[in-house]
Amino acid sequence: MRKKLLAIAAVGLMATATMTACDDSGDSGDTGSGSGNTSSGNGKARVGVILPDTESSVRWKNEDPKYLKAAFDEAKVPVEIVNAQGDRAKFVQIGESMINSGVKVLIIANLDSISGKAVLEKARAKKIPTIDYDRLTLNGGADYYVSFDNNKVGSLQAYGLIKCLETKGVQNPVIAQLNGSPSDNNAHLFKEGYDVPLNEKYDAAEFTKGPDQWVEDWDPDNATKIFEQMLSQAPNIRGVLAANDGIGDAVIKVLRKKKLNGIVPVTGQDATLEGLQNLLTGEQCMTVYKATKLEAVNAANLAVKLFNNEKPTVSNTLKDPESGAYVPFVSLPPEAITLENINKVVAEDKYIPQASLCKGKYLALCKQHEVGTFVKADEDEDN
Repeated sequence: MRKKLLAIAAVGLMATATMTACDDSGDSGDTGSGSGNTSSGNGKARVGVILPDTESSVRWKNEDPKYLKAAFDEAKVPVEIVNAQGDRAKFVQIGESMINSGVKVLIIANLDSISGKAVLEKARAKKIPTIDYDRLTLNGGADYYVSFDNNKVGSLQAYGLIKCLETKGVQNPVIAQLNGSPSDNNAHLFKEGYDVPLNEKYDAAEFTKGPDQWVEDWDPDNATKIFEQMLSQAPNIRGVLAANDGIGDAVIKVLRKKKLNGIVPVTGQDATLEGLQNLLTGEQCMTVYKATKLEAVNAANLAVKLFNNEKPTVSNTLKDPESGAYVPFVSLPPEAITLENINKVVAEDKYIPQASLCKGKYLALCKQHEVGTFVKADEDEDN
């Protein structure tokens, strides 16, 4: 795996030697959709933002670009947001293009630490302040880091799964674990978080540890293949710790084929539309809501100060496990979401619009579980 990543990084570094500018025609992504550029560079002083892909989570396509742009627009600071579309060589190329064309601050959500570090080093050589966004670039030396308490995310997932299994009265269930991408430091932090409660259950012989694998690049197709093999080898799996909603949805689709959906509890993360739909159907027992708007606003606030030549003050630090350096860290709280508090995401924060969730076969389920305005409609009918 390490050799593979080094080879990919080498390709990316070779690409930067010959490509020094992003093509504003859309080579790095579509404009206006949240998947690519939101403004062109052309040497203008601005904040540069590089997002990783649109496959590992829909947040990178929809929510993050929207909230980041809104925050910078409100501060009247120009921003260029480009998505690398899962291409590590393109990630490095985009970074070099931004650095060479006038960005004053650079925010990155890396695809892996090797390509991320290559970009951060280039920025540091030009004395451009950098912010790691959502994912820490190991040994990257970013000036700031903005993310959620990722150990807590994993802990919430484990306790959510435990509660679901206890509610179902399952005795000594075999647990399968599908972790995130091994190249994403967050995936390791999530696993650290959920391994502690699960290992306590394994050690007490209350749960049985089943297959435990990483899902390369958070790819749902990879997750499907992995879980099909898991279930073939261990057909008595009765609980699944899936590291995010995309992986969880892949697991659920396999369970449907075996008529085990709704019987085997599955976790998730990111509170995506598909994750909430699976909560409504009872096929997913919980997800974790990380308020993307909160993360985007905090990152933008730091970047705006840096853009205006101010030095932000951050009270917390996080130790980079590879370099040993302490990075100023803006830590944000995650929240477990079940059917009981689904309205936190839908009605309160409107992270997932009710109109998107409550349609088709999900409309009746929204009414049944009093999602969004259906709570008020029921109360009005009672009066």
